[in-house]
Amino acid sequence: MLEVITLRIALLAMMEPAVAGQTLPRGFLRIGGATLAQHQLGLALALDCQRIICLARGPSPEMIALQHMAEDAGLQFYIATGARPLSGFVTANDELVVIGEGLFVEPAGVAALFDGKAPAVLVQPVEGGLAAGFERIDINRASAGIMRIPGNLVENLQELPGDCDVPSALTRIALQSGVAMREVPADLRSGTDWRLIRDEREAHGVELEWLRERFGDGKRVSPGRTIARYGVLTFGSSLLHAGNASNILSLGVLAALAIAGGFAWFGFLTVAFLSLFVAAVLVEASRLLRLAERQALGQLPPAIPRADALGWLVDAVFGLSLLAGIPRLGGESVISWLFAPVMLMLLLAMIPRFVAGTAASLVSDRATLGLLLAFAAGFGQIEPLVEVLAITLVVVGMVLPLRRKD
Repeated sequence: MLEVITLRIALLAMMEPAVAGQTLPRGFLRIGGATLAQHQLGLALALDCQRIICLARGPSPEMIALQHMAEDAGLQFYIATGARPLSGFVTANDELVVIGEGLFVEPAGVAALFDGKAPAVLVQPVEGGLAAGFERIDINRASAGIMRIPGNLVENLQELPGDCDVPSALTRIALQSGVAMREVPADLRSGTDWRLIRDEREAHGVELEWLRERFGDGKRVSPGRTIARYGVLTFGSSLLHAGNASNILSLGVLAALAIAGGFAWFGFLTVAFLSLFVAAVLVEASRLLRLAERQALGQLPPAIPRADALGWLVDAVFGLSLLAGIPRLGGESVISWLFAPVMLMLLLAMIPRFVAGTAASLVSDRATLGLLLAFAAGFGQIEPLVEVLAITLVVVGMVLPLRRKD
């Protein structure tokens, strides 16, 4: 006997333009550095889909880019131009996950609702659903923009006009066929976790709210991180829309480090440490933006995040700048000259591994270190400050582990 192959297929609608009179679908509006289509691709991956079908008017550069992303992730990708061609890509044995046009959701919440094999049409109370732009289903319920249905229901589209609204039609067909409704809990619909995006203005507003939810209240509070978080919340949306936001900031870090090294070489230590302050803030901002980009694209963090590697470079330039600011006395050994700066940088790297709370945040905040050293450099007191900081860190390492938290 031949084995029947069952696929789980994600159907993404890309028909409605984002702006009246233009051809670009609203599925290609950007949130968090990725298009809505890319967010929905991440949702399809989270739901273990093996094939992507895009309902679109035809190929476009944006659609081809989405196809490459899907194929790189190991998914089959097809474009259907209407209701009738769709049936050629779906068999009766398949499962179809229909994702509404412009739907922006948190994949983890959807995956939990679809836990199990039973098909379901996700719904929500009609009052909030209609206000948010979702379609009414009955007197009490509105669609939640996503459902999982048997593939054999697609054949019913052949009885409808070729230009019908496919997601809406499939919703009606599924409910008439007895597919159960499942209400989305209120906590999953709160904030930006379940939104319908219809135009550029809504996309921009959701993006700002999305960034605030993720970076508005940091647990690790320090001056440098506070500045970086404020910058991301203020300018992050524009950077993400421009594309390659974290890459731009990473290049900014390298430029600031080069400037710091140059000024340290020529003896302008105050400016060098201020440049290192800027580099440290940019490292933290790039960390936040890269986190947003990875989440938007459904990417797992690498073994060594780029921001960590940039942080090591910042530490290296800090160490070299400290050596430039501490003159080597006649007859002094190299080990003696290196001891205080090297010990300080090693303690700064080690202490946050053993203590928690505010102390750990302050110790690991290189922006604060840059400001302190710039102030000391202005008065020619770099070496005394380095020695005081090293002793302070040793005391912190001895005392705080006993209570673990401040």
